[in-house]
Amino acid sequence: MAKEIAGFIKLQIKGGAANPAPPIGPALGSKGVNIMEFCKQFNARTQEKAGKVLPVVITVYTDKSFDFIVKTPPVAVQLVEAAKVKGGSAEPNRKKVANITEEQCRQIAADKMVDMNCFTVESAMQMVKGTARSMGITVK
Repeated sequence: MAKEIAGFIKLQIKGGAANPAPPIGPALGSKGVNIMEFCKQFNARTQEKAGKVLPVVITVYTDKSFDFIVKTPPVAVQLVEAAKVKGGSAEPNRKKVANITEEQCRQIAADKMVDMNCFTVESAMQMVKGTARSMGITVK
């Protein structure tokens, strides 16, 4: 018989760097989850992606056990990494901060495909281009 779900927790944590300090500790503690057990499991599962921001969805069950899914890094983080800039533009419509190639855009779209709501790489690329445009990054 399936366990009854008590709730979901969505967090963004750097790979291999989960610790019980805020925001992880209070978010998990409020649901009654064993914080250290989550940190150990998350760090073990994400040690090869150390330093990258990773979204995680934690499913908490009524018996205080948990299960979690680690997703791919957000598109904005991947764009900043590909463009080698610190962040997006404060005025993306006027001031452009960087350029990326069509191939880099395709690579980001292919990587993020599993978490996106689209069926083809071309449609995923359009979503990535929209995010790049709103950050002040030009795709050439």
